[in-house]
Amino acid sequence: MKSVLQRVYLTLILILLYAPIVTLMILSFNASKSRSKWGGFTTKWYVELFRNEQIMNALYTTLIIALLSALIATVIGTAAAIGIQALRSKFRTFMMGVTNIPMLNADIVTGISLMLLFIAFRFSLGFSTILFAHITFNIPYVILSVTPKLKQTNKSTYEAALDLGASPVHAFFKVVFPDILPGVSSGFLLAFTMSLDDFIITHFTKGPGVDTLSTKIYSEVRKGIKPEMYALSTIMFVTVLLLLVLVNIAPEEKQVRGRIPEKPRRRHKISRFLFRKVVPVMMAAVVIVGGVFYGSRADTGGADQVIVYNWGEYLDPDAITIFEEETGIDVVYEEYETNEIMYPKIQSGAIAYDVVCPSDYMIQRMLENDLLAEINFDNVPNIKEIGDTYMDMSRQFDPENKYSVPYTWGTVGILYNKKMVDEPIDSWSVLWDETYKDSILMQDSVRDAFGITLKYLGYSLNSTDLDELEAAKKLLIEQKPLVQAYVIDQVRDKMIGNEAAIGVIYSGEAIYTQWENPDLEYVIPKEGSNVWIDSWVIPKNAKHKENAEKFINFLCRPDIAKMNFDYITYSTPNVGGRALIEDEALRDNPIAFPPEKDLERCETFRFLGDENDAIYNELWREVKSK
Repeated sequence: MKSVLQRVYLTLILILLYAPIVTLMILSFNASKSRSKWGGFTTKWYVELFRNEQIMNALYTTLIIALLSALIATVIGTAAAIGIQALRSKFRTFMMGVTNIPMLNADIVTGISLMLLFIAFRFSLGFSTILFAHITFNIPYVILSVTPKLKQTNKSTYEAALDLGASPVHAFFKVVFPDILPGVSSGFLLAFTMSLDDFIITHFTKGPGVDTLSTKIYSEVRKGIKPEMYALSTIMFVTVLLLLVLVNIAPEEKQVRGRIPEKPRRRHKISRFLFRKVVPVMMAAVVIVGGVFYGSRADTGGADQVIVYNWGEYLDPDAITIFEEETGIDVVYEEYETNEIMYPKIQSGAIAYDVVCPSDYMIQRMLENDLLAEINFDNVPNIKEIGDTYMDMSRQFDPENKYSVPYTWGTVGILYNKKMVDEPIDSWSVLWDETYKDSILMQDSVRDAFGITLKYLGYSLNSTDLDELEAAKKLLIEQKPLVQAYVIDQVRDKMIGNEAAIGVIYSGEAIYTQWENPDLEYVIPKEGSNVWIDSWVIPKNAKHKENAEKFINFLCRPDIAKMNFDYITYSTPNVGGRALIEDEALRDNPIAFPPEKDLERCETFRFLGDENDAIYNELWREVKSK
C-alpha cells in the first residue's frame, strides 16, 4: 500500500511539473493561433520561428548577455572573493554583509536604481546598460559560491609553492585555483542561469530595439503569445532534456581499490566527447555568430534611423521591411503593453523615441504636459487619405489636429455566444443578469469598467461627479459575484473556446474571434460605449523628426494601411486603405465599420487630470478588494 501511495504521489508531482510543458509543446503544433481551438497538426510555427527576426534577435541577445555577464561576473567575483578572504575577520564579515545586500534586495529595487543611475549619468539605455546591470547583480552570487571553497584551501600549500620559487600568479593557478574551481564553476553556472531567467532588471535597463526572451514574451502577453514562441520553448526544453540525458549516460570511471577499472563502453566515450567537446563548441559558435549577425542589426545607432514605440502586435513586420527597403531608413522597433507603461518612459526623456502610438486620452495628457512636437504636414502628404470623420473625432484630444495622425480606431462592446445566450443582446444590463452567473468576462481596466457602468447608468464615461462615480462603484461591486474573471485580451481565447457566454471586448478582437468561432456575435449596447482612436505622435525630444514624419506618411499610404488592417484586424481610418479591402463583407463589416447611428451614442475617453485619475483608481481598488 505504501509503495502504491508513493507512486501515486510521484505521478501527481510529475503531472504538476510537466503538464504545462506538455500543453505548450502541443500548442506548438496547433494550426490555429488560439489556445482554445485545435486547428489541426502543423509544423509551420517552427518554420516561422526561424523567419521571425524579432524572436531570434531576442533569443541571441538573451544568450549573449547571459554568457558575457556570467564570464565577466565570474572573473570579478572570484577576484573579489579572494580579496575579501584576505581581510581581517571584522572587515571580512562587514564586506560579506555588504555583498549579501543586493541578493536580499527586491529585483525591482535593483532594476529601478540602476535605471536611475544610467539616466543620471546620461547613458543611452540599450545593450551595454543591460550587460552592465546583469554583471552587477551576478557578482554577489559568484562571491557566495567561491568563498566557501577558499575557506577550505590550505594556505601552507600556496606558501610552499612560493618558497619553491613559483611566482604568486603561477602559484595561484597551479595550487589555489584547482581547489576553488568547483566554486568558480558553480558561480558561473549560477550567474548564467540568473541572467538567462531575469526579466525585471532587464525591463528597467533596456533601450529601444533590444529585447531578451523574457521582455519579448512579456510584451506579447496582452495580445496573446505567438505560436512561434511555443515552438522556441519546445526546442529549448528538448535541448535541455538531451543535455541531461548525455550527462547521465556518461558516468565517470570509478577507481576500485585493487582492481583495474573497466574499459569505458564505446557509447559512453561518444557521449562524453559530444557533451564535453562538440556541444559547448556548437553552443559558443551559435551564440557568437548569431549574436554578431542579429545584434549588429538591432543596434545601428546611425542618423538614418527612426525609433518606433508601439503597442504589441500592432504593425505588420513586412511593412517595416518595405519601409526600410524603400527609404534606406533603419527602423528600431519596440513594443509596450499599456498607455500607462508607455507614458513614464516618454515623460522621463530617458529614451528619445521618434514615433509613438498612444490612445486618445493619453495624447491629451501628453499635450497638456508639453511632451509632443508639432507635425510638419508638408512631410506627410498622405494625411489626405485619413477620413474627415476621424480627423474631426481627433479634435476631442488634439483640438487643432497639429500633433497626431489617426492610425486605428474601434469600439468597446459585448461579445456573446448565440448558443449560450437565450436572446439577442442590446444593453449593458446583461452584465448584471444573474442568468449568466460565472459566465461573464469583464475588462480588468479601471476606465473601461467604470465607462461601461457609467454609460449603463446614463452618465458620461468621462464623469468626474463623485455621486455618479459612487453609484458606478456600487453597481460594480454588486456585479462581482456574477463575474467569472476580470481579463484583458484573454477574453478572446475564452470566448473562442466557449468558456464564457458573455465578454466585454474591443471590436478588433471581436472580428478575429468570429473567424475562429462563428457562434459569436458583437454588439455596441444601446446606452452607448467608448469609441477610441490610437494615433501616431512625435515626442518633443525626438532626434529623427523628419524620419518620423516619413514613417507616418508611409503608414498613411492606402496599400500599407490595408496591409496593417489585414494583419491586426483593427479598423482603419484610411479611406483609400479601406477601399482596397477586396472582401466586400469585411469592407462593410459592422464590427469594423459600425454605422453612424451606433457611433452617435459613443464617446472617446478624455484625460481627467491626475486628481480625478487618483479617485478612479481608489474606487477601482475598492471594487476589486470586496
